[in-house]
Amino acid sequence: MASYLQISFLIFTITIASFFSSSQGSGIAVYWGQNGGEGTLTATCATRLYQYVNIGFLTTFGNGQTPVLNLAGHCDPPSGTCTSLSNDIRACQGQGIKVLLSLGGATGSYSLSSAADAQQVADYLWNNYLGGQSSSRPLGDAVLDGIDFDIESGTGQFWDDLARALSGHSSSQRKVYLSAAPQCPIPDAHLDTAIQTGLFDYVWIQFYNNEQCDYRGGVNNVLARWNQWTAVPSNQIFMGLPAAPAAAGGGYMPPDVLINQVLPTIKNSPKYGGIMIWNRFYDQSYSSTIVGSV
Repeated sequence: MASYLQISFLIFTITIASFFSSSQGSGIAVYWGQNGGEGTLTATCATRLYQYVNIGFLTTFGNGQTPVLNLAGHCDPPSGTCTSLSNDIRACQGQGIKVLLSLGGATGSYSLSSAADAQQVADYLWNNYLGGQSSSRPLGDAVLDGIDFDIESGTGQFWDDLARALSGHSSSQRKVYLSAAPQCPIPDAHLDTAIQTGLFDYVWIQFYNNEQCDYRGGVNNVLARWNQWTAVPSNQIFMGLPAAPAAAGGGYMPPDVLINQVLPTIKNSPKYGGIMIWNRFYDQSYSSTIVGSV
């Protein structure tokens, strides 16, 4: 009887591990939305490569501005054609994939003028993309899992207030997940104060476009900066990488280097959450090459 139970438990354990390995994306996050040629959101999630998908970007918001969602060639928010993405979002969530809306990006017009402004933006996001109610939800009635902060311009003021205000909408029935995508120089010029709140569930650091801490300086350079980032108050830290040389201005790390020289070290960190990929359009083979090692 004991041996039978042991075998049954082993089979159960292997089955569960296999399920999470395939359906949870093995800790890879990806950005989707900035190239109409990258395929649909449904197709992105159907690859079973990703555990998190950041829809980007809400490029204009705050300081009294009318919010603007930019999804490149996928759909046109003003004409209402992006509401069809609700079915895609639910399809992804049905596979255990968290889908977040990303704020900011490298280009756009966004800023916060005060704590009260941050609260207004948080309420807008709650009512139009999360669990609230609005007659003009750009992505339809699907409820996103959270908000990603990809803040790359302006000042670092009031992003901590926005994080607190969004977190305030969490409840026992529905948690609002928060993620941040700081540049690899530490502290980040825009998001440090927000990250220090300890409210971010995921921090995916952009180890690219910054020669002082990306792969152009060598593996040891990357690992040294990774070790610094593991000290920030977040339970899960991700290494963000471009999916191809053309995806970023610099810092592309070949997948064999990541697998053989970087992952064996960073996976030892108790805060290791996985790899973030920029972006789906360029991810022709990068994630499929590394997914078994992440």
